Amino acid sequence: MVAAVSLTAAACGGGGSDDKSSSTNKALGFDALTKGKVLNPSTKKGGTLKLMSPQDVDFMDPTRAYYGFVWDIQRLYVRQLLATDSKPGAAGNQLVPDLAAAMPEVSADGKTYTFKLKDGIKFDDGTAITSKDVKYGIERQFAQDVLSGGPTYLINVLDQGQKYPGPYKDTDPDKLGLKSVQTPDDKTIVFKLKDANSDFPYMLAMGSASPVPKAKDDGAKYNNHPVASGPYKVESFTPGKGAVFVRNTNWDPKTDTIRTGLPDRIEFTPTTNPDDEDSRLLSGSIDYDINGSGVQQAAKIKILQNQKLKANASNPHTGYIRYMVFPQTVKPFDNIHCRKAVIYAAEPTSLQTARGGPTSGDLGANMLPTGIAGSEGKSYDPYGLTDGKPDVAKAKEELKACGKEGGFKTTIAVRNNREPEVKTAESLQASLKAVGIDAAIDQYDGKLSSSVIGAPDNVKKKNYGIIVMGWGADYQTGAGFLQALVDGRFILDNGNNNYSMLNDKTVNGLFDKAAAAKSPEEAGEFYKQINHNIMEKALYLPINFDKALVYVNPRLKNVFLSEGQGGRLDLAVVGVN
Repeated sequence: MVAAVSLTAAACGGGGSDDKSSSTNKALGFDALTKGKVLNPSTKKGGTLKLMSPQDVDFMDPTRAYYGFVWDIQRLYVRQLLATDSKPGAAGNQLVPDLAAAMPEVSADGKTYTFKLKDGIKFDDGTAITSKDVKYGIERQFAQDVLSGGPTYLINVLDQGQKYPGPYKDTDPDKLGLKSVQTPDDKTIVFKLKDANSDFPYMLAMGSASPVPKAKDDGAKYNNHPVASGPYKVESFTPGKGAVFVRNTNWDPKTDTIRTGLPDRIEFTPTTNPDDEDSRLLSGSIDYDINGSGVQQAAKIKILQNQKLKANASNPHTGYIRYMVFPQTVKPFDNIHCRKAVIYAAEPTSLQTARGGPTSGDLGANMLPTGIAGSEGKSYDPYGLTDGKPDVAKAKEELKACGKEGGFKTTIAVRNNREPEVKTAESLQASLKAVGIDAAIDQYDGKLSSSVIGAPDNVKKKNYGIIVMGWGADYQTGAGFLQALVDGRFILDNGNNNYSMLNDKTVNGLFDKAAAAKSPEEAGEFYKQINHNIMEKALYLPINFDKALVYVNPRLKNVFLSEGQGGRLDLAVVGVN
């Protein structure tokens, strides 16, 4: 989903004009990014922005992408009816019109949303974007047999029993047969919901709701050449090698109040060596670690011991929770007592140290991060994890209760390109050994997450009893964080994120009640109940409320942390000297 922190930067000394900023940028001091301000403000165009990540994109096709940093990259080349605003902090989570001329007209019962499109909006080949392109882009989500991997919120809201198969199997001559979405003319699109849903506008702001021209769609191959509607287009993309973005000359800035399109060129390069990436970042040869999870341990030490480097670094919370989850389809984790045994046997301080120490985050307690209505922060800690110590006695009691007094064997699945995750797996492995649980570690290619841990059949086949993962909100509500993880209606054959395989009527129903709530506070009470429910079921071992030590190249312009981008830099406005 989902992904972590923002690389934002040093500020312009005295806030002078961008013509003077090239040689006068001054660091604001450690943790400047947490102050909620725009640093190095500028409107100057030109230059090449160089992005890097220790993980490749999952998909360039906006329908299929689910990595948080890829959603940030999408701000460069695709637009939606609505989008989160390009402002610092919580203001960056506010929805504003993007392709839509205004916020929607909503019926009194909250079930009908009507949008009018702006004039002058075009794809990168110069053709006008119509309401049918928006509808077609949304319909592609339904073709999960071809386009798995991305968020599926709109499927659950818009299908309404039609069992729509997606446009590739659509019998409608125009491939626009989804009944709940209507396009009376090229400028109007109407959504008919079965039930009122306060989160629906956030779903329309996801990249998976981007317009797609039917004539350019070739199914899974579209990933190699997505059509642009934003200020940049994809000049080249090679999986494992990276992507290059250049200006989209058919983007009209007069139609776009969110994006600035300052750099002439943007380069993204994935790497399998995060320490090398950190070295490049500190030397200034790259600008930003778009993954946002912060620098590795060696670079942390270097930054914290060097005042000049430290002045361009910050240590903000990311909004993510790092955790371990227990698939109930893998024995013996179908038994709650075996799950509790693992939680009690874990050593939270060791897990935190494995992730990089206190700069990596606060000790985990539950599965709802602060900043979301319903969160109780660390005050709700049913397993005493914030004490930082294992409870071996309780772990052995739970093993006895689940009929495994002598322990058992299992496998921990972890991404091979996330060193902190591998180290947390090793930490848990050592802790479990003390109570007789023999846990092997299987490192898999992180870019294949959707088909490895996201395929329930494969999880069962590989005996993945414990999965190491992290999650940030798809949008800033309890549903935006938890629904993909624990609502049974979101379980998929491929691209699944409900790794615990929870399908509980009570939990599912609480999400429905929250969606119908009249205020965030009212909805928050339901999300609080969901959090308690899943913690009482011992489905998750929260490692930490994530933080990242973030270093930024001081030549960056318009840099700030945005909640709308998962605590990352908002690429919609960033510039370079």
